[in-house]
Amino acid sequence: MAPRAYWKGTLKLSLVTCPVALYPASTSVAKTRFHMINKETGNRLKQQMVDAETGDVVESDQKARGYELRKGKYVEIEPEEFESVQIESNHSIDIESFVPSDEIDKRYLNHPYYIAPDGKAGADAFAVIRDAMKDQDRVALARIVLTNREHVMAIEPLGKGLLGTTLRYPYELRDEADYFDDIKTPKITKDMVELAGHILDSKAAHFDPSKFKDDYEDALKTLVRRKAAGKPIEAPEPEERPSNVVSLMDALKQSLKGGKTAKRGRSTARRPPSHRRTARKAHRSTTRARKAG
Repeated sequence: MAPRAYWKGTLKLSLVTCPVALYPASTSVAKTRFHMINKETGNRLKQQMVDAETGDVVESDQKARGYELRKGKYVEIEPEEFESVQIESNHSIDIESFVPSDEIDKRYLNHPYYIAPDGKAGADAFAVIRDAMKDQDRVALARIVLTNREHVMAIEPLGKGLLGTTLRYPYELRDEADYFDDIKTPKITKDMVELAGHILDSKAAHFDPSKFKDDYEDALKTLVRRKAAGKPIEAPEPEERPSNVVSLMDALKQSLKGGKTAKRGRSTARRPPSHRRTARKAHRSTTRARKAG
């Protein structure tokens, strides 16, 4: 079954147009999610809006949206007043310019969408726009209205289709100077930089997202399966934190010499030897028996 389009409209490049459909390129459906439940009944809980001052539950017909002018003082905006500023969608993606791809600051990238031709009528025009962009090695900047807001979208070829990524506006980004200005500039020797460079070379690879592994997600799934099967859940032993490194040069040399060995050592140190675990279990069993007696 074909996925449902998130948005349908027209891709426009000057006088060339073609019908297209947008599909979200990312999803969080596969992530493990939890609901709030009542521990006594096992029933799911539902959230209610509560007046911050009186503590009374507010019904849906009493809810409104307000902007905080100052602490505790709000101006209420009516639904029809929001309509006065909403941008009416013309259901078109209007390409305004083409920019070199390396000029787009990655911090501006927001949500990705797949753009595909909608039907056979505009397939030729779609292919012309896509292939022309491949030859130019440039990214199209276009405007599109989604959920009553206008967005700037970066569009680039992706396989047989196009990838459109909405961009953040400058006011949505924080100024890096607020975080980087206080970073000190220590004196680093050339030898240290060269050693670090060798470490980088030893870990050189190609971008392959198929190798990404979400260990936390896997652990959550295992936790849920064990819990549902009635099996005991034991917290792992806390990992010992390494002591502060005294010599940066020694750390660089050690990393270059035996980084992989050190990494394996840390992973195996998370769990204590089996005889220690057995001893602790026996101690807990003895303690429980004493309490029961």
